[in-house]
Amino acid sequence: MLALGFQSKKEIVRTRIRVRTAMAAQTREQGRYLGGRPPYGYKLADAGPHPNKAHAAWGRRAHRLEPDPATAPIVAWMFAERLAGHSVARITRALNDAGIPCPSAADPKRNPHRMGAAWTLATVASILANPRYTGRQVWNRQRTDADLVDPANTGLGHKQVQRWNLPAGWVISARPAHPAIVSEADYIAAQDASAPRGPAGPATRRYLLAGLLVCGGCGRRLESAWSNGKPAYRCRHGYTSATGPERGRPKNLYVREDQILPHLAAMAILLDGHPRPRTRPGAAQLTAPAQAAGLIDRLRAEGVALIYDPAARALRTGGEDPVTLTVSQGCCDYHRAISKKGGRVS
Repeated sequence: MLALGFQSKKEIVRTRIRVRTAMAAQTREQGRYLGGRPPYGYKLADAGPHPNKAHAAWGRRAHRLEPDPATAPIVAWMFAERLAGHSVARITRALNDAGIPCPSAADPKRNPHRMGAAWTLATVASILANPRYTGRQVWNRQRTDADLVDPANTGLGHKQVQRWNLPAGWVISARPAHPAIVSEADYIAAQDASAPRGPAGPATRRYLLAGLLVCGGCGRRLESAWSNGKPAYRCRHGYTSATGPERGRPKNLYVREDQILPHLAAMAILLDGHPRPRTRPGAAQLTAPAQAAGLIDRLRAEGVALIYDPAARALRTGGEDPVTLTVSQGCCDYHRAISKKGGRVS
């Protein structure tokens, strides 16, 4: 039985290799449409009898992609906006503000598993990154992996998970296979386009506290953001600029890096278990960039997260025995909270 099972698995692997090799050749040499949902902006059109005589005898027809008159201009507009230097978020918000149906709303019968509420950043980004809009057929952009349902309990079996392949693994037709919506030159330029981010270029920006600060309101990591020529951090509480503001949503959190750095020395003192009385900020502030870098490296190594509460202007560490600092312009108040094991307050 073991030998038969092993032989069966080998035959399955051989069949999979033959099928994938044939599909790759059909895409590369013939530009054949191999099935699946057409991308947004295209629709399926009849391409005559199936090239396989057996399938043609069964009445099967071949298909090809044609631009959809209703959605193809939207795709062309998205690429034009990207080439003009607009960000993906700005394009997404413009689509939502104009009331243009998103792909799942434009064709709900083919997308019953999606909400179809609005455009998202991921949807716009995936459209701008799809090379099929250049007129060439593309295959093997995604693969299906079999992952264990629970690695600790292999008896539960596997589940299918779709993942994106790297561009090096894509199979692209040698010549155009269907009408293009954008030119190849514009598509390549759109992949390298980036929205302008103010007078300071991205290469000159450095965020020392990136990944360390957490919002005290919603628990999300603060995003790095450049503000008035200085590094800062913000939290939009799960909202993006792709949609308009809603009533009742909390205000965005903003804090500058130079408001946090001077108080890291006091944080290090309290983490070492040597509390001091309330003092002026100069008594426990950083004196050099190297000292700041050392303290930040220590926080990263110990996995310490800094939670910022904008209402109380307080900075505290996570864990069972948190250290709390009051961040203000005039003074720096700090204390160690009482732990469950009976700590002390200074």
